[in-house]
Amino acid sequence: MNTDTENITSADNINKQKPHNVEEVTIPVPWGHISGKWWGPMDQQPIIALHGWQDNCGSFDTLIPLLPSDIAILTLDLFGHGCSTDFPIGQFCNIVWDGLLTLRRIVKYYRWNKVKLIGHSLGGVVSFLYSATYPDEVDFIISLDIAGPNSKDVSEIAAATGDTIDKYLSFETLNGKDSPDYTYEEMLHIIEGAYNGSITRESAIILMKRGIRPSYDPERFCFSRDSRLKVATLGMPSMDLLLAFAARVKCAYLNIRASDGLKYEKPEHYHMVLDRIKVGAKRFEYHEVEGSHHVHLNNPERVASIINKFIST
Repeated sequence: MNTDTENITSADNINKQKPHNVEEVTIPVPWGHISGKWWGPMDQQPIIALHGWQDNCGSFDTLIPLLPSDIAILTLDLFGHGCSTDFPIGQFCNIVWDGLLTLRRIVKYYRWNKVKLIGHSLGGVVSFLYSATYPDEVDFIISLDIAGPNSKDVSEIAAATGDTIDKYLSFETLNGKDSPDYTYEEMLHIIEGAYNGSITRESAIILMKRGIRPSYDPERFCFSRDSRLKVATLGMPSMDLLLAFAARVKCAYLNIRASDGLKYEKPEHYHMVLDRIKVGAKRFEYHEVEGSHHVHLNNPERVASIINKFIST
């Protein structure tokens, strides 16, 4: 285990990086499109960066300027998040497994044979599952404050299924014209509160750039994300299945854990997954930094130097 708070490169030094070029991109999918931002050179295959649950690709807006500008990075809004299209009403969507399927669609759309992945929270889960599902097609994963999906005992999965389905159906009614709307300041207050201290006010404003949309009242706003994303527990794996996936990871692997980061229902599971990944990974690194679950957004200089060193080696 490494603790890196004493060895962080200062923000002043990191900020000497040449500014990145940034282009909005739209990728077609059967139900609409996936939106994102392509940072850096457009003529090279990018690292794919995936955000966390109910965030959007703005989650990386403060980190990427601290990474080398000659490296391309494609940050994506997962389905139902940010500026990407929601799944059709009446079709069930699962944030984990449909996230994995969406990533595969994008890789096949660009005809990439191997990929490099950065994932925060949900994005880290999707990256982990992708590297286990296609172990020969991933060069590396950088996982930010996540090891794998929250696992549940099979009895808990069975007991929660009915309630989860009913919640999902109720949230279907909150999309479109029935979406509640708020003033900008109300939205900011709601977002700050919902993250329970994980993001700063400045970070909330960044996420709101893609996270809200105008309401029918031009002075009010709605959340742009799909309300059904709130239902996140259906389809969670058991620990046995999670460890079986972890055993299939072969690529180079970097995990950065925040000191006040994501709270697991069973905290020991985090390192159980890492221990299994460590056995098969081509290279394995684990670092701890001071900060919240969104440390990469609030204090990107704390993780940028670790990522830069990992990428360069």
